[in-house]
Amino acid sequence: MAIEQEIFRRSELLLGDESMNRIAEKRVVIFGVGGVGSWCAESLIRSGIRKLTIVDSDRVCVTNINRQLMATTKTVDQVKVDALKERLLTINPSAEITALQQIFTAETAESFNLDSYDYIIDAIDSLKDKALLILLACQTKAKLFSSMGAALKLDPARIKTAEFWKVKGDPLARALRNRFKRDKQFPKRKFQCVYSDELLENKKPIDPDDKGNGTIAHITAIFGFMLAGMVVQDAVK
Repeated sequence: MAIEQEIFRRSELLLGDESMNRIAEKRVVIFGVGGVGSWCAESLIRSGIRKLTIVDSDRVCVTNINRQLMATTKTVDQVKVDALKERLLTINPSAEITALQQIFTAETAESFNLDSYDYIIDAIDSLKDKALLILLACQTKAKLFSSMGAALKLDPARIKTAEFWKVKGDPLARALRNRFKRDKQFPKRKFQCVYSDELLENKKPIDPDDKGNGTIAHITAIFGFMLAGMVVQDAVK
């Protein structure tokens, strides 16, 4: 614990012992640790979160290196959550990090015991799975923070937060709202999102073997840091 006290000395100066103790007690789960979720995880651990679960089914690939925290030429082909956990434990060896190489779907949803968390971070790309996580998370006592689309953005000044139904200019938020209306299933409470109303176009055709849109590190990192900041701000209230 001595090293942990030294690690968070500057944080304690800003927040005080009581707030730091409160942060340390919170249980957080992040679904999706790619360009957004990986940076969120690191910021949370550096901010004093000690109980963190990270969920992602993928392995690191070379195209992740431009924007994902744990993706380097040395970690290609490693399980993402394992590579990220290894890094996070070098920041705070006392942290309790659970790495789950799984995917959140209708078939696996019950296994995650969402009620056991104080905060649920949604950084899922799949529309169907993202919609389900939002619906289920809003039925729990946990506070939900959700990332909208971080691809095809370049201007960090246009990244902001808003309540889900007030997000404007984001295609992913629009698709989610349309899905909820189509299915006549709606989140049971309000939740905050990180988004940008900027929407650029790809300068080159999309590779059929890698269908993702163009993305860059400073945007995905800011999305992740803002999600982490929302958790910390809420925890210290």
